[in-house]
Amino acid sequence: MEDNSRPEENEKKKDGMTLRVCGIEPESIVDGPGFRYVLFVQGCPHHCHGCHNPESWDPKAGFDMTTGEVFAEIMENPYLRGVTFSGGEPFEQVPALLELAKMCREAGLSLMSYSGYTLDELEARHDPDTDELLGMLDVLVDGRYDEKLRNLTLIYCGSENQRVIDMRKTRKARTEGDHGIVIPYKSSFDVDIEI
Repeated sequence: MEDNSRPEENEKKKDGMTLRVCGIEPESIVDGPGFRYVLFVQGCPHHCHGCHNPESWDPKAGFDMTTGEVFAEIMENPYLRGVTFSGGEPFEQVPALLELAKMCREAGLSLMSYSGYTLDELEARHDPDTDELLGMLDVLVDGRYDEKLRNLTLIYCGSENQRVIDMRKTRKARTEGDHGIVIPYKSSFDVDIEI
């Protein structure tokens, strides 16, 4: 059988799945714990009023990168401790992000993702790829941004309805029997201050 595809397309297929990308922040200290690489995916169905990245809404805008290309960029920086998926809406590109997440995990990097969907909404998909990606995350920030609930004192999120979830502790608690529990993330720098 004759292969009529262009060589560039074959190369991309060999280099992993294609992601639609809005932008990249190769070194961030504000998009999750530690020194992180942030991938802003393109395309978002939520269109939250006051969104920080409205240019990420149109799924046809942005540019393509393969998971292999993104991972190669990540591995160029030995100081990175983790990768954050932001957007746009990462859970609109689950198969490709799952492939990238597996590469990052194998390299020992922590994983965090933002989503306008709540954890309950993502779990209600009953999609094996979504479940597997959730199972690889250390931290999930869930819920749509609500400008009326904006709070600049929050860590890693912008409105009070959003949750910063410690996915490791949540998974552990759920396997021990508390199936509906969600455990908030608390960084090692957080301290309780009594007034």
